[in-house]
Amino acid sequence: MNTHISTELKEVMEAVHYRPAVSIILPFEAKISLKTEVAHALKVAADKAGTEVMSNYPGELGRIVMQKITNIISGLNYDTGKKGIAVYVSPVFEKVLYLDVPAEAKIIIDESFEIRDLLYSNQQQYKYLALVLSSGESKLFLCNNTIIEKIAGSKAENVELPENDLPERVANFSTPGDRKEIQLEKFIRHVDQTLEAALNSNPFPVFVMGVERVTGHFRQITKHSNAVIDYINGSCEDLSISQLREKLAPAVSVWKSKQQKELLFQLEEAAGKKRLAAGIADVWKEALHQKGRLLVVEKNYLHPAQHSDVEDRITELSEPHNSFSSIRDAVDDVIEKVLQNGGDVEFVDDGALKKYRRIALIRYF
Repeated sequence: MNTHISTELKEVMEAVHYRPAVSIILPFEAKISLKTEVAHALKVAADKAGTEVMSNYPGELGRIVMQKITNIISGLNYDTGKKGIAVYVSPVFEKVLYLDVPAEAKIIIDESFEIRDLLYSNQQQYKYLALVLSSGESKLFLCNNTIIEKIAGSKAENVELPENDLPERVANFSTPGDRKEIQLEKFIRHVDQTLEAALNSNPFPVFVMGVERVTGHFRQITKHSNAVIDYINGSCEDLSISQLREKLAPAVSVWKSKQQKELLFQLEEAAGKKRLAAGIADVWKEALHQKGRLLVVEKNYLHPAQHSDVEDRITELSEPHNSFSSIRDAVDDVIEKVLQNGGDVEFVDDGALKKYRRIALIRYF
């Protein structure tokens, strides 16, 4: 597994921690008729953030941050076609990210920026390829939770079939049916070459769809069986995009479930080798010492905490607390530490990590 972090998000993660760090995350589907509504929502969010910032940081730092937020919002590009926006501002840093995934409205003021929702949303896209086959046509789609986009396709009648390909079989076919089988085999070899080119730029799992006779030929011929997650049998060449998504849904659901089971198996294996930390206190300590190879956390697990007298330990947040020693969510900070030190982060369903107290870290050693 390899957690993909965009250059922009990495820049946010590496920003110097400096209070107040303001994170504003909002939906941003700015269709022409709704631009005024989006602008109003942004202004409301900015005003809400401003009220909180100025109540806790009434001096020069608060004014600097609010001026930055005002300038950013006034200069936003509403024509990006993106679905969400994340605004990050501190007295020493500012950044705007336009997001490909829908965003849940959120305003957070802390000593570090909020990246968890962005990371989770990106991972839940579950990108994959869907190859739809028939004896006369192929279609290749790039898919995620929200988009199915055709990226390649060909028709058998347009594929040049070399005369010297499989010469003995071509010369000795005895019926029209034999010839059709040979031509189908040649066409599928061409499709497999097209798939190879697509996998070079889109290295995602593949679902192969089509009638069993055609998918059976593909299964025997393909050089990319390791990339194929499942074969979905049935006539699919005339399906609409919505019908295609519906046809794929059960197989994609099984695939997601298998991924989660694989993560749980890795945790069990690491525990047997004494390379597993479980629970936020132990995970925090190991992450701080740069030992985290893979962090697995329940998607909605939050844990407010506070720093202790020992640098690598945190304690439960108690009242009254000092805002400068408190941690709004220790889970977010652990995620950031693991990623910054080259580890990976994966999310699982709530309740899946009950035996590990909702969060677990596989150590490098």
